[in-house]
Amino acid sequence: MVGGSAIRGSRVGAGPMGEAERGDAAPRLYVSYFCANAHETRPAFAADAVVPDTWDCPRCGLPANLDSENPPPPPKIQPYKTHLAYVKERRSDAEAVAILAEALDSLRARRAAGEVIY
Repeated sequence: MVGGSAIRGSRVGAGPMGEAERGDAAPRLYVSYFCANAHETRPAFAADAVVPDTWDCPRCGLPANLDSENPPPPPKIQPYKTHLAYVKERRSDAEAVAILAEALDSLRARRAAGEVIY
C-alpha cells in the first residue's frame, strides 16, 4: 500500500478503552429555552452551574427564555438615523437658530478682516 495511512478512519484521542480511559463525564443539566418563533433549544449546563434566564436561539437568533407559554418578543429594530436626526434630538429649533447666527457672524467677521474663507 503506497502512500497509505496506518491510522485511517481514526481520530485523535480515540482508543480501545473509550470513556473509561478519559474518565466519567461531568453531570449535566439540559434546560429548554423557547423563542417567539416556537423553536426549542436545549443547551447542556454543568449540574452545579447557574442557568441564565435568557438564551439566543441558534436557529433564528431571537432571544429565548424558559417560559414556553410566554417567550420574549422580538427586539424592536430602530431605523437608521442620519447625523441631522441625532442633532435634532439634542438641540431645539431656538438653539439651532442661535448656533447658526453665531457661526454666520464669525464668518462675516473673518471676511471683513480680509481672511480668505474656503
